[in-house]
Amino acid sequence: MTRDALKIATIGGGSSYTPELIEGYIKRKDELPIKEIWLVDIEEGKEKLETVGAMAKRMVKAAGLDWEVHLTLDRRAALKDADFVSTQFRVGLLDARIKDERIPLSHGVLGQETNGAGGMFKAFRTIPVILGIIEDMKELCPDAWLVNFTNPAGMVTEAAIKHGGWKKTAGLCNVPIGHRKQAAEKLGIPEEDLFFKFAGINHFHWHRVWDKQGKERTQELIDLIYGPQEDSESHLKNIHNAPFHYEQIKDLGMLPCGYHRYYYIEDEMLKHSIEEFEKGETRAQVVKETEARLFELYKDPNLDYKPKELEQRGGTHYSDAACELIASIHNDKRTDMVVSTENNGTITDLPYDCVVEVSGPVTAHGHEPYNWGAFPPAARGIIQVMKGMEETVIRAAIDGDYGAALHAFTINPLVPGGSMAKTLLDELLIAHKDHLPNFSDAIAKIEQEQPDTVAYVTELMKSN
Repeated sequence: MTRDALKIATIGGGSSYTPELIEGYIKRKDELPIKEIWLVDIEEGKEKLETVGAMAKRMVKAAGLDWEVHLTLDRRAALKDADFVSTQFRVGLLDARIKDERIPLSHGVLGQETNGAGGMFKAFRTIPVILGIIEDMKELCPDAWLVNFTNPAGMVTEAAIKHGGWKKTAGLCNVPIGHRKQAAEKLGIPEEDLFFKFAGINHFHWHRVWDKQGKERTQELIDLIYGPQEDSESHLKNIHNAPFHYEQIKDLGMLPCGYHRYYYIEDEMLKHSIEEFEKGETRAQVVKETEARLFELYKDPNLDYKPKELEQRGGTHYSDAACELIASIHNDKRTDMVVSTENNGTITDLPYDCVVEVSGPVTAHGHEPYNWGAFPPAARGIIQVMKGMEETVIRAAIDGDYGAALHAFTINPLVPGGSMAKTLLDELLIAHKDHLPNFSDAIAKIEQEQPDTVAYVTELMKSN
C-alpha cells in the first residue's frame, strides 16, 4: 500500500479490548502513518464507546501523536474511504454469551463461546452482520482490508471470503501467539530463533516447531509441556486448564491448541463447566463482572495507558495480532503470522476453497501460507468433521435454514445427537430471537407449537 494518511475503522469500538488495539497502533507509530481512527458501535454500546473512546484519545495524546480519534454510531461514516476495517463486535453483547453457556449447561451439555452449541449460535448471530458490513464496504471502501477478530473467527472469516466475496479478509486469533511464547520459554530459545508451522482451523489447530539449526523440537516440547512430570500448563486465561493425556499427544506428534481440551478430555472440561454453572460462575458471567470493573477503570480521566487488569479478560496479545498484520500489509513486511485465510491446497485434507488457520508471511497482497500437506489419520478424521460442521453452520446462518442448523448440531462432537440436539437448538432459537431475523419463521413455529420450551427458557434466564 502507498497511502501516507491511513484511516482505520473498528467495528465494536466500545469493546473493553480497544485500549489494547490503540496500544498496538501506538507501538507501531513509525510504521503506520495513521491520520484517523474511527471507533463505531451500536446504540446499546454508546456509553461504553464514549468511555473507552475518551481513554483512546488520552492514550494517543500521551504518546504525543496528532491522530484523530472519532467516535460514532454511524457505521457508514466510519467505513467511508477506510483503508483497514477491524471487527471485534459481539451481537447481543455478553448477555447473549451467557445464554450460549447457561442453556446447554442446564441440560448437562457443554456451553462455550466458540465450541459446541454456544459457538454455533454465536455464528448464527454474527455471520449475517459481517455480510452486511461487507455490503457497505463494497460501496464505501472497496479497496479496504477486513481484519476480523470477531468469534467464531474461522467461520466468520469463511463467510466473509467465500460468501461475501471479500477476498481481502484476514481472520485473527491471539491463541497461536501464546503457543509461540510458551514454546520459546520452555526451550529457553528466543521466539525469533524458532520456526513454527500451524495448521488447522480456528481454535482447532496443531503446530510443529524447529530451531535455527534445522532440528525439529516438537517432540521435545511435547515432553516439556505435557510429559508425566509436567503440569500441562496453559497460557489461556478463559478456559479450564485440565491436563491433556500425554500418551495421546505423544502419538499425535504435534502440539495441540489449548481448545483441543474440549475434544480430547471432554468429560473433565464438561464437569468443570457444570460446576461453574451451578455456582452461577460461567465464564461469561465472570467476564461480565471483569468487564464492568475495567470500564470503571477506563472512566478515570488520568488513565492514559492500557491497565494490566485487561489481561484477565482473555484477549492478551490482541494488538500483536491485529496491529502487526495491518503493519505487515501496509509495509509489505512479510511478518510470519498465523491467519485464517483461504486454504488453496495448503491442507490437502480439507476443501480447496474453505478457510483454514495456518502459518505464513503477511505481504502487501495478503497472507501466503506455508504448505502443510496431510494430517495423520487421528487428526484428519476429526478436523474433517469439524470443517463439515462449520460449513453447515455457515449455510444455516445465511439461509435461516432450520434443517441445516439441526444437522450442524448433530455433526458437532460436543452436542449429543437426537432429541437433545433438537431441544438445545429450539431453546437457543427462542433465547436469541431478537438477534436471529433469518430464523424468524422457525422461531415463530416453535413459539406456536412448544409453549413449554418458551417457558423453560424464560425461567432459566431470570437467574442470569
